[in-house]
Amino acid sequence: MPNTAITANRLLDGFVIYLTAEGGWSEHLADAAVATTKERETELLAIAERVAKAGTVIGPYTFKVDAADGRAVPLGQRETLRTLGPSVRTDLGYQAATL
Repeated sequence: MPNTAITANRLLDGFVIYLTAEGGWSEHLADAAVATTKERETELLAIAERVAKAGTVIGPYTFKVDAADGRAVPLGQRETLRTLGPSVRTDLGYQAATL
């Protein structure tokens, strides 16, 4: 099984967020809990779905990651773009600080 992590969008502002090992959420992929087994993936997704039902986040799902230097790196173009922020008007939003 490939390594996976859980992502969603925060309802308050629409930011992309990642489920942490402590069951919280972070805007940084580096903080994401990485599941290395199907059982752990199922457990993490169940946590995320409970939070979604409470109305804090929307649309939690798993995505594939690779571990590079102990940090999660997204596999796939969609998740890479989600970690970087919007691809239009890069002068605005949180991605502007990295230009």
